[in-house]
Amino acid sequence: MNVLVYLLVALVAYLIAFHFYGRFIARSLGETAGRKTPAVKINDGKDFVPTRPSVLFAHHYATIAGAGPIVGPVLGILYGIGPAWLWVVFGAIFFGAVHDFSALFASIREDGNSVAEIAKKSLGPTGFLLFITFTIILIVLVAAAFLSLTAISLTSLYPLEKLGLQDGQTLLRTIVKGGQTYGVIGGIASSSVIVITALAPLLGFLVTKRRISTPLAFVLAAGICTFSIWIAFDHPLTLAPLAWMIVISIYTFFSCEAPVWLILQPRDFVNVQILYAGMAAMIVGVVIGGFQGLTVTAPLSNIAVGTSKMGPVWPFLFIIIACGAISGFHSLVSSGTSSKQLAKESQAVTVGFGGMLLESLLAVLVLVIVGSSLNFGEYMAIVWPEGARGNPILAFALSMGHLMNSTMGISTAFGSVMGILIIEGFLITTLDSAVRLNRYLFEELWKTLLPKTPRFMKSFWFNSGLAVILMFSIAYSGGYKAIWPVFGATNQLLAAMTLIVVTVWLHRSGKKYWFTMIPAILMVSTTIFALVYKLFSEYIPDSKYILVATDILLLVLALRVVLLSITKFNRPVESLS
Repeated sequence: MNVLVYLLVALVAYLIAFHFYGRFIARSLGETAGRKTPAVKINDGKDFVPTRPSVLFAHHYATIAGAGPIVGPVLGILYGIGPAWLWVVFGAIFFGAVHDFSALFASIREDGNSVAEIAKKSLGPTGFLLFITFTIILIVLVAAAFLSLTAISLTSLYPLEKLGLQDGQTLLRTIVKGGQTYGVIGGIASSSVIVITALAPLLGFLVTKRRISTPLAFVLAAGICTFSIWIAFDHPLTLAPLAWMIVISIYTFFSCEAPVWLILQPRDFVNVQILYAGMAAMIVGVVIGGFQGLTVTAPLSNIAVGTSKMGPVWPFLFIIIACGAISGFHSLVSSGTSSKQLAKESQAVTVGFGGMLLESLLAVLVLVIVGSSLNFGEYMAIVWPEGARGNPILAFALSMGHLMNSTMGISTAFGSVMGILIIEGFLITTLDSAVRLNRYLFEELWKTLLPKTPRFMKSFWFNSGLAVILMFSIAYSGGYKAIWPVFGATNQLLAAMTLIVVTVWLHRSGKKYWFTMIPAILMVSTTIFALVYKLFSEYIPDSKYILVATDILLLVLALRVVLLSITKFNRPVESLS
């Protein structure tokens, strides 16, 4: 089928969903024009800062749209582009966008508190402790994994031949290992990230303090991006992975205390220009390719092969493709940072609902490009090699390189490098926000456990330090790898728990809740089935005792939250907002 069919049908679905379903949900939630948001009411100049919509959207999108909406679809296409495309498009509309938007809105109405605090109000102290403990563990796991992945990606090497380059080329710095010549890709991302981070405070000052116009801010951000990439190609910086882990840990320790307008917002605003440009290039490539007759050659349905590699299409397709359809991590961003920066309640639908739809569009582009520009045999060799670890990032990068070359005449090597930069530049963006989120969550936890919280436990030094130390320790030891196989189910379980909490919150507020309850039920059943299936088909038979214990713990947690929410439905309706 022509690539344009997949893209255009998705775009039409998104436009209809945003203008009709998104607005319907906004009305059902009780969106009120003129109502002051937490950013306006509190406005502490640090965490609560009213932010212009384009800057906030960029921060929100850059944080949720890291490697997830690229890696997940690349893996998920193994089941066939048909099932993967359907889940990405309609999962995002009826699951992900509702999840992100409702979590953001509930947090706005609860003074910018996280979903964990909303769980406390909706489900009581027990629900709060279940939710926040689970969430902190999840973020520490994500942060540790992303710290390790970032350190690896910033030192990554790719064989020149796989990038379509020959010895003697001048595009990339090269090194020789084991008789093979490699291009230094990670060093480019390293230098680009450093330049963007160094110049971000200047842009933050100009936007927030000098109030420069939004168009000028976009021009400056694009200029910083271009400058950073130009510098990066000429001066790629290489450090050992451990050195990067130390540097990034120190950076995140201080950045999560800095006012959001100084580093977090402007750095994300600049970084997202790379993603915007990359998506624009992908769309142009797909459109040109469509008119040239480019078709998707990946199997429409490949469920038998997918099942043999990853398990039954339900539930595992719905867990492997998380970002791009629905991801529990998004609720932490929505209720952790974005809700504290929203200047007007009416902007929530664009940030929450619209942000998820744009991420879904990215996932659709990935599916279409990989499915059309990479021979399926080559895809299998790269992503699912026999007896070796696959490389979905390389598969995406090569696909983008082939598409840019065949449709726009850009060299395959340059297009592939840009594909890699899109992913690598956003690993640290998500990592930065994850540490900041855990700082908030630790502060909330101590307030509940210790009504008379010691002063030092309220401080930035203690909570940020704890978040960073846990992240670094687990990343350095590789401890996250022990339970990483259940991470996908853990992430989707968080999405299910968030939808349950918001459903109870809406019910007890006397508002409609079916649009959150239905996806909540489906996500709970999906994650529970996946956990039970893995427990009895793999973890117990293979004596993977750590995974057995983790799996059972997650099952108990999920069932406890479900039972607790059922009891709360029997309580009288009350005003919670």
